[in-house]
Amino acid sequence: MPMHLPFTPNHVLLVSACYPPNAALLTSGPDYRPNSQELSRMTYYASNRPGKINKLASELEKRVKIDSRKAKGGNIRARALLLITLAIIKALAIECRRDLALLTGSLLTSVSETLSALSSDLEVAARAGSVFTAWTTYTDGHLIEVDQQVAKDYMSCLEVFSLMGRTETGDAEVMNRTRLVGLAALTGVVTSDALYNSTTQLKMQISTLIPALLIPLLDGEISVLDHEAATVKEQPKPTHTTEFRDRPAMERRATSIHLHVAGEAGPSSREVANSAIRALSHLFGHASGGQAAVSMQAAIDCLNDKNAWDQTEHCSWIAVHAAEWTQYQYRYAIPTRLVENLVQDQDSSQNVSRPRALAAMITTVFTSPTPLVNLSTSDIISSLVTVALRRISRDPEDALLPALVRCVSSLGTYVYYADQILDLAGELISRLVAVETTGLLVGVKCENDMTRVQAIRCLLASLLGLINSAEVHDIAEPDTSGSQKSPPSSPTLGGEGAARASLDHKGARDGVKAPRRRNVPADVWQDTVSLLCDADYAVRADYVATLISYLERELPKLWDVTDTDGVKRIRPLADGPVQQANVNYTIIHGDSATRLLNCLHAHIYVLAISSNLGVPSPSPTPSVHRSVNGNAPSSTAATDETNTQDLTDPAPQSRRSLALSRTRKVSVMHRLLRNVPSKLSGSTPASATLSDYGNILAVLTAVFTNLPVRGLLTGVPMLLALNSAIQLDDSGPITTRISVIRELLVSCWTTLGKVWDCSELLEIVSQGTPSGAHGKLPSPPTLNPGEFRGRSAPIILDDAAEEVPPEKTFASLDPEPLLLAIVSNKTVQDATGLDRQGLLRKFSAPWSAESAYREAVETPSSNADFGRADGLAPLIKVPPAFMHIDNLSRASLARSTRGVGVTDLREALEGRSSMSNPNLRETAGSISTFDHTSATQGDGLKLTPVRSRTQQRSKLAGPGEVKDVLNKLGIGKANGAGMLRPSFAMKKSEQRSPSNVVPPYKS
Repeated sequence: MPMHLPFTPNHVLLVSACYPPNAALLTSGPDYRPNSQELSRMTYYASNRPGKINKLASELEKRVKIDSRKAKGGNIRARALLLITLAIIKALAIECRRDLALLTGSLLTSVSETLSALSSDLEVAARAGSVFTAWTTYTDGHLIEVDQQVAKDYMSCLEVFSLMGRTETGDAEVMNRTRLVGLAALTGVVTSDALYNSTTQLKMQISTLIPALLIPLLDGEISVLDHEAATVKEQPKPTHTTEFRDRPAMERRATSIHLHVAGEAGPSSREVANSAIRALSHLFGHASGGQAAVSMQAAIDCLNDKNAWDQTEHCSWIAVHAAEWTQYQYRYAIPTRLVENLVQDQDSSQNVSRPRALAAMITTVFTSPTPLVNLSTSDIISSLVTVALRRISRDPEDALLPALVRCVSSLGTYVYYADQILDLAGELISRLVAVETTGLLVGVKCENDMTRVQAIRCLLASLLGLINSAEVHDIAEPDTSGSQKSPPSSPTLGGEGAARASLDHKGARDGVKAPRRRNVPADVWQDTVSLLCDADYAVRADYVATLISYLERELPKLWDVTDTDGVKRIRPLADGPVQQANVNYTIIHGDSATRLLNCLHAHIYVLAISSNLGVPSPSPTPSVHRSVNGNAPSSTAATDETNTQDLTDPAPQSRRSLALSRTRKVSVMHRLLRNVPSKLSGSTPASATLSDYGNILAVLTAVFTNLPVRGLLTGVPMLLALNSAIQLDDSGPITTRISVIRELLVSCWTTLGKVWDCSELLEIVSQGTPSGAHGKLPSPPTLNPGEFRGRSAPIILDDAAEEVPPEKTFASLDPEPLLLAIVSNKTVQDATGLDRQGLLRKFSAPWSAESAYREAVETPSSNADFGRADGLAPLIKVPPAFMHIDNLSRASLARSTRGVGVTDLREALEGRSSMSNPNLRETAGSISTFDHTSATQGDGLKLTPVRSRTQQRSKLAGPGEVKDVLNKLGIGKANGAGMLRPSFAMKKSEQRSPSNVVPPYKS
């Protein structure tokens, strides 16, 4: 023990007594521990006299500064004293943790001075890290916000440990040891209140420590990272530290950092990755929503600084595990922050690796098994579509488009609410309508036609991927019996007793789990049908692939009361006569799917025989009708360079702009319909290519197979009209186009015969097909959901005027035997509920594309929705505006069709003014809708009349009321009114004389 002068302060004597004698100083290694007995005396003295802690800390800080400066110069004794001093400071911090604030300043200064002088000495750095970790274990972090010197020393220590955690040296063993020391100290930070309680220093702290946690992960392989992540998840306790903070501050145990044991094999990169994953998991696991967003932003900045965007797999691994480690209610912050960064990069055209990696990270998060909550899918898809359209407006061949399509498609992987897919698909369809009619504002170097085509194709690919991802997720869910839902198939509706068409592949039998979401209805999809007649073949081809997928997988089917083999089973009582009547009524009068098919058949007819397709080019490059290949005419309007360079974001369309776009589409379709020839001759120029006719066949096959009843009722008239349009005179030549349309008709009738098991129809078609005829129609292009492929090239028809030899072409079909064969089929009659004459009248009615389109776009009347659940009677005409308003009192507009009986007369004689028949009421009772749900919810069909206020009931009825009932029963004098009067008819007030028996009636 060194000699001290007289009058030496007691705290100095206590500190000096903790050191071993000078002679034994160098031999006290390798532990370099203070004297345990003297150390206990000093800590007991400090814990019982908190006012002396500051003096003890100042003395220890002075010794650290002197010894670290000497040890930096190579003094071995000073290095030993420094190690012992750091051990004393740690013991003092542990024992005086209740008054740690008095020790904080000197402790952080001592650690900072030590690291700045001897950061390369791993033993000294490990001892300093142990002191630093002891402080992070017990501190509350409040001094960091109020004391600038404390904050400065704390950030200095954090920076040094962060540099150690990501150090790069030639020796792998030394590098791994250094990284382990730094990561151990940073693990104490991410499990400390100093990080999360300091709001002002949070962003700076996370930005400092995140690089040390990510760089070891970027250096490892994905298989190693997956293994270590599973290890961390199974074994929460770390390897190089003794305990994490899982208790209150006063009950915690400070962690210790130990170096690797000399003589053993050095630490491997797996151990480093394990420590980094453990610290990173604690960082996200303890963070709130805002803190998780800050951590994710720091990770993105680190990847940007390291230029690690080319390591897409590592970036995606970090994103998906960050979402997994974050608390369930805060996971939304991870993909939201990724989308925000992607939006910020929407104008970057030079470096595509960063936005491509961000899109891949978003896709991985959405498709991972980790569930999310509180996620605004509508805002995310709006942002993603905006980025896609923005980049297309700058470069139609942008390399980021496939990644953005996959990103949008991944939003359908998990359904968070019933209408999610419907809302997301509605957003994409609204963008499709806007882009189709108005195009995009482009730069000088881009052609507006090209950007419009690419934008539509990108949106179609996103729509197909979105619906398919949701469908695949539904199919993958096992039912209650343990089996999985099978993909949609194409059953045959043959067999005796097959009376209804059931093609709902999701299953209607008992034991199959009901779908968790609503499908996209036909009236929403109908806005996209005009793309079938677009001027560019690439748009038409992509839309056909999307349309076929929608018909097979997404379009809600009408009935689900038969098995997939087409055989009708015994139905439960719930599917009794009322349900059957509703189905029959829908068959006759149609529904939203019927209107979609009418619109689809009208566009198919136009595509098949029209010579002009597409819409005029929107400003600033107006043009006339475009050719089939999408080539604009040579005359174009000059554009102002300054205006075209100012690109605007394609923001979501408002209701007014969407309505204007739909109005323009209707007017364009009417123009195309006016130009459709009644007869197709050899001189008529061809608009559709050979590939278009193959696509038409594929669409009609999907309609006849997946919607057999409605497809039959709406498709047969169109086939007959198309057959009539290609009938030639005896002298007319058979051109290639006419031959192809004949092949199309033969294939369609063959499909109908197979679907309905109509052997007579198949025999007639086979007799009209010569043996030498061979098909030319190509198959439609395959479009993988979620992928954005290149433009499809069409197969052009041969010269339209070229005559085809009769032996190599399909014969013209006689419509009369075809029609008689289909209407005489028992399966068709049972499925439609119509007899032979009824089917013949329906199929023989005049059909035109204009009339079919008019039926599709006009607002349906109330009697067209007989089977509605709101119970609205068909005898009253409600304005169309009311039909689209969620009005709880709509049922009060319905009028009853019940006749007048003896019960009504008895009620009138008893003076009941609120009789059950509303047509016999003198004053209609008020109806309250406050205690009732909507007609579309629950089992009730109508609102129950409820007295909203007390009314005095008469004991006896007046003579006028009884006389009115007698007249309605036909007993009294006829009043000229029918049994049913309009419920809104104005009634003249009648003056009644007071009676001496009952109170006078109010006029």
